Amino acid sequence: MRVINLGLPKSGTTSFAEAMAKAGLNVADHRIRKGQTARPALVRNFVGQVLYRGFYNSGDPLEELDEFDAVAEASFLHAGRQAWPQMDHALLMAIRAQHPQVKFTATRRDAGKLANSMMRWTNMAARLEGNALPGLPVGFGGTEAHLARWIDGHYAHLAKLFEGDPNYLELDVAAPEAQQRLQAFLGLELPWWGRANENTARPEEDEA
Repeated sequence: MRVINLGLPKSGTTSFAEAMAKAGLNVADHRIRKGQTARPALVRNFVGQVLYRGFYNSGDPLEELDEFDAVAEASFLHAGRQAWPQMDHALLMAIRAQHPQVKFTATRRDAGKLANSMMRWTNMAARLEGNALPGLPVGFGGTEAHLARWIDGHYAHLAKLFEGDPNYLELDVAAPEAQQRLQAFLGLELPWWGRANENTARPEEDEA
């Protein structure tokens, strides 16, 4: 494992995954797909599920992810089940302690634009409001203002958690220098950087 992205959904995670894949890395993005693993039991597992399984079974969140070079999106919220490893201090510090070579990124966008994207992406806003998430209890998250406050809180928490850590990079994916900053941070040439998983209804405002 070289890098784990701690960004929220719609923060540029799909673009991050695409960039890593085009650089030759095997990327776990939200859910593990057929052809990515030699272990049939891992296929269709959510990345967050695998991270927590390792954490609680052995104390090593990356126990089952040795085939992968990168994690693009760790969280999932599906059919009443969810996991948000990027918000779990104990899990992140377990990775840091056992895999000191791993670098962490946090893809992000302007909180207002990211909140707007979440509101427009299928039924994401309703699912966020209807489930108890870290820092976002049931009944909150149904407006852009709620989501923007939650988003800012997440990145502020990461900034405090990784304060002074050279293996952490908060990356504004919309910044002109985003590709160059990520390349320098990873020591890896990225032949592609762009927009993936756009909201086709209003693509000019969206990126994933």
